[in-house]
Amino acid sequence: MARQLSLSSSFKLNSGYEIPLLGFGVYQTPPSDTSAAVQEAIKAGYRHIDSAAFYQNEAACADGMLKSGIPREEVFFTTKVPPNSISYEAAKREIGKSLREVSQLKYIDLVLLHAPYGGREGRLGGWRALVEAVEAGTVRSIGVSNYGVHHLEELENYIKDTDAKQGKGKGGTLSVNQIELHPWLQRKEIIDWCQKRGVLVEAWAPLAQANRWNDPSLRDIVKRTGKTEAQILLRWSLQKGFSPLPKSVTPSRIVENTKVFDFVLSDSEMASLETDEYDYHGWDPTTSGLDN
Repeated sequence: MARQLSLSSSFKLNSGYEIPLLGFGVYQTPPSDTSAAVQEAIKAGYRHIDSAAFYQNEAACADGMLKSGIPREEVFFTTKVPPNSISYEAAKREIGKSLREVSQLKYIDLVLLHAPYGGREGRLGGWRALVEAVEAGTVRSIGVSNYGVHHLEELENYIKDTDAKQGKGKGGTLSVNQIELHPWLQRKEIIDWCQKRGVLVEAWAPLAQANRWNDPSLRDIVKRTGKTEAQILLRWSLQKGFSPLPKSVTPSRIVENTKVFDFVLSDSEMASLETDEYDYHGWDPTTSGLDN
């Protein structure tokens, strides 16, 4: 039986903090439009905003959060260290910059390394900078983005070794891996690795960038349920145990994407969306080598 879900459903991270399952993404949202979009999202019921330094709209996200009238502690904010800054010194600098961009928020709920670049030294150095931010109290939870199993295992081994040498918790706590995820890119090995360890899998591009609206299985479910393609894909993601991050600047679609809690996809409908395709959208760092 599918878990009973609502717009207020959350997931308890390995860090101990709660994160709302349905997130609002702002990738490619111009800074000039971001504050208004975030305010619309919060008005619609979202309590989880996903940004990144690379998006150049962190400050606008913070502005929208503050102008929403909802208490700061009720809205979860994520940002990410840029892909070209995955090293100890660069990540430390970028975390400080992000904290200044959103200084009115007082703290950042979640910071991710945006990509598994920089080689082993860079990745683990970047992770160490995240751990120090948690120790300083400016960041609450940390994780990674676009990590494949080999990257995750490298990090897990580092955490275990550091904890053994320096004391439990000194290696940091991995809470999230954010990856592109939808029925045509299911990444079962990564998901299995994460879910066995209590690591939340966040889904970017959960709507497959609207490129699969004509897929026969999806169209059949649209006809049976009367729901939109976007709603079905978000529901699929939620029933899989993921945290989907849809994005939009259109108020009606922002609201539409929250209307995914009044229906359940049946076992047969979920099965019809099982595929072995590997349809990624332009960027797939999960496959990059450990030397990259």
